[in-house]
Amino acid sequence: MRVVELVFVSGWGAFWLYWLATALWAKRGHISWAHQLRIRILMISMVAALLLLFRVGVFPQRYIGNTSWWLVGFGSAFFALGLALAVWARVHIGRNWGNPMTQKDDPELVTSGPYRLLRHPIYSGLLMAGAGTAMALSWLWLIAVVFAGTYFLYSAAVEEHYLVERFPDSYPAYRRSTKMFLPFLF
Repeated sequence: MRVVELVFVSGWGAFWLYWLATALWAKRGHISWAHQLRIRILMISMVAALLLLFRVGVFPQRYIGNTSWWLVGFGSAFFALGLALAVWARVHIGRNWGNPMTQKDDPELVTSGPYRLLRHPIYSGLLMAGAGTAMALSWLWLIAVVFAGTYFLYSAAVEEHYLVERFPDSYPAYRRSTKMFLPFLF
């Protein structure tokens, strides 16, 4: 394993350990697994198919392993900034955080910190970190970023529908004043 790969594996590993540990302090909530089962089965099936194609050797070797120092550097910076955004958003939302599409028993609408700029900064940060990983390690990571982006877009739509119902006076105005994933763009 190259040093750069070890850095990314360690970075993602530390991030996910932090993520799982802090999930223990989140407010109670519920998610309709039966209602969301179709998208989860579709995503798992697509990932399984991708892993099978990778294992069979469908992808040419030239797409595996970036060696350009400027791509590795730019990708590493993108990765670090993405994880930093996700962690900042997670810290800022505090106990209101939950798994995608979770409905909290006692929700609060958080519109400060990174949520001043984006309605879904955790998703944005994770996608940014994934894109940085692709730049630095292998363009094949972009496939995972596209899958995650599709899932996050769906999750964001479900979450926003719930938030409009839960906060009918404040959420529509907040949604008009901020972008979903990219400041000033989208």
